[in-house]
Amino acid sequence: MMMQLKYKGKTKDVYELTDGSVLLQFKDDVTGEDGVFDPGANTVGLTIEGAGAAGLQMSAYYFEKFKEAGIPTHYIEFNAENAWMKVKPAKVFGEGLEVICRYRAVGSFYRRYGAYCKKGQALDNFVEVTLKDDERGDPPISKRALMELGILSIREYEVLETLTIQISQFIKKDLAAKGLDLYDIKLEFGRSEVSNEIMLIDELSGGNMRVYDENGNYVEPIDLAKRVLV
Repeated sequence: MMMQLKYKGKTKDVYELTDGSVLLQFKDDVTGEDGVFDPGANTVGLTIEGAGAAGLQMSAYYFEKFKEAGIPTHYIEFNAENAWMKVKPAKVFGEGLEVICRYRAVGSFYRRYGAYCKKGQALDNFVEVTLKDDERGDPPISKRALMELGILSIREYEVLETLTIQISQFIKKDLAAKGLDLYDIKLEFGRSEVSNEIMLIDELSGGNMRVYDENGNYVEPIDLAKRVLV
């Protein structure tokens, strides 16, 4: 399989294949600060052995389910032994967006709005968009600003919001059936380079979400994958 490195990411390296598809090589690095994992952080905080393989297999698990459900994604296939996933090429919005669906007031949401809510307070499918911009700390951006800056149209924003809630609810229900509670999840979307359809891209691993067990204990990404993939 001939491939050319496109760029090195925080948790994955991205290669372009000769057939026009893209290969994501998963790594054991996870985002966080001061050695503590944080799915909302924009820096690599630590390396956890097995995190790459766990993230890949959990992502493939959900992408396969979304394929059955008819939800558009970039997923094609994965290879567990070599920790890679083959995907369709996609164009990101602007320089890249992250779309977060929140069910609890934790993380950066609580740090920003803690004067108006209690930590862990329930939220109702709260969708938040941030710019992928490490230099500026991945700032949140409003619907109006996205339109004013030409990053998203009204229709595209509505599609993104609808897909985010649909995907997040699917995962939340799946985790709940396993005795787990999804607090928040970070998703990424892009346009298909072939059809221009908006589709889910990147990964769907424990490194992209905060999940707690029935006793209120945080579940680490590798432990989460083990519980999801039983």
